Amino acid sequence: MKCPYCECDDSRVIDSRDVNDGVRRRRQCLDCDARFTTYERMMPASLFVVKKDRRREGFSRDKLLSGIRKACEKRPLPVGTVERLADDIENELYQAGRAEIASSIIGDMVIERLRKLDNIAYIRFASVYRDFTDITDMKQEIDTLVGSSDEAGKAAGQLSLLPDERPKALAGWHRSRRK
Repeated sequence: MKCPYCECDDSRVIDSRDVNDGVRRRRQCLDCDARFTTYERMMPASLFVVKKDRRREGFSRDKLLSGIRKACEKRPLPVGTVERLADDIENELYQAGRAEIASSIIGDMVIERLRKLDNIAYIRFASVYRDFTDITDMKQEIDTLVGSSDEAGKAAGQLSLLPDERPKALAGWHRSRRK
């Protein structure tokens, strides 16, 4: 490791600590005695994404995270949920042990997790990913989601896609109690 001050190649590690996705090392130059910090992260094998038009590009966690963040924007999700979702997908991709992966597989992984996480984020992502041609395609997807997640969505604590009739019923009950 080169010293950033004198560019000497010799340094010793004073302290080493695990951080989020790597190791933080505090070093001291053996020539000028200056101290500096380095961060080491394991570099996974290269992973390429095969696009719909057969182009190949390097996998970008930032691009994945950006798409998920756009879908989850202004949604009542706990802090760190989006990052954990991206970490989970990235880990699964690297554990597959393949050099190339189709973008459709990554999209399916995101959409599957968003469906469980938040209905609105799911619809936002699906509207771009599934490339709805008109409003009827989107309505059909929402109807499918509402039908399949009535019990599951409420159990997961998700907000409903459609207005709930219970507040009106409760308002009527409240007025009748006052009489």
